[in-house]
Amino acid sequence: MADGLLGPAEIRELAARLGVAPTKKLGQNFLHDPNTIRRIVGAAGLRADDVALEVGPGLGSLTLGLAGAARHVHAVEIDPTLAKALPETVTAPHLTVHPADAMRVTADRFDPAPTMLVANLPYNVAVPVVLHLLAELPTLRGGLVMVQKEVADRLTAGPGSKVYGVPSVKLAWYAEARPAGKVPPAVFWPVPNVDSGLVAFTLREPPAGADRADVFRVVDAAFAQRRKTLRAALAGWAGGPDRAESVLRAAGVSPQARGEALTVGEFAAIAAAAKLSGPGGKLTPSGTELEEVDS
Repeated sequence: MADGLLGPAEIRELAARLGVAPTKKLGQNFLHDPNTIRRIVGAAGLRADDVALEVGPGLGSLTLGLAGAARHVHAVEIDPTLAKALPETVTAPHLTVHPADAMRVTADRFDPAPTMLVANLPYNVAVPVVLHLLAELPTLRGGLVMVQKEVADRLTAGPGSKVYGVPSVKLAWYAEARPAGKVPPAVFWPVPNVDSGLVAFTLREPPAGADRADVFRVVDAAFAQRRKTLRAALAGWAGGPDRAESVLRAAGVSPQARGEALTVGEFAAIAAAAKLSGPGGKLTPSGTELEEVDS
């Protein structure tokens, strides 16, 4: 075991002892490369006084690295067997294990309050987990997450990119995000059939003048029909294409533009303009985190 970190042999031995096999249902791919752990912890830019929040610690590979770099580590693990075993692997007094679903945790669960989110996230829930935690934990100053490379590309895409969409804009509401490198499949067990990507982000003040829920409804509507102009795509949200055009013009956005061309600030301006213009359509929630799929 190199400087206390888990290698392939230790990971398999630990899993065998616990009777644990990685499951697709929970999106489990366990990291077993100490160099990758060091790279992630280094790229996260943790300060000695940071409180790290890790989601899906699994067998504890990354947890060990975080425990050596942060003042406190909160580890949220949905698998009860893994949650129970983690304190035996990471015998640090400044580790708190939370046997819970990360999509359901609330801020009052964490003491001390988390300042950095650093996690190897399960591929199947990565975007909703990040957005939930950013909404729930105002004490976060930033983070570094490992996700499927395709998802990393979406989260860090800017306006005009082919992969810019709902995840890109919603993350941009909270933070400035940037790609922080690629991670090959070989450092995981089992080996996934895709590359992973690191996404670093730094929190910032959200755009002023509009409520987040209102802005996210505009974003969902704009990308639900991403090939249509905003005049057409926002017609259902606004209560008709004419009112959509009126709101767009009031926001200083061309009705002929498409959602993929707009910044988060422009989406906020649209939501604010709609509120100022008064009721005129069904400004109702359009559902939870939509993931657009390009055909």
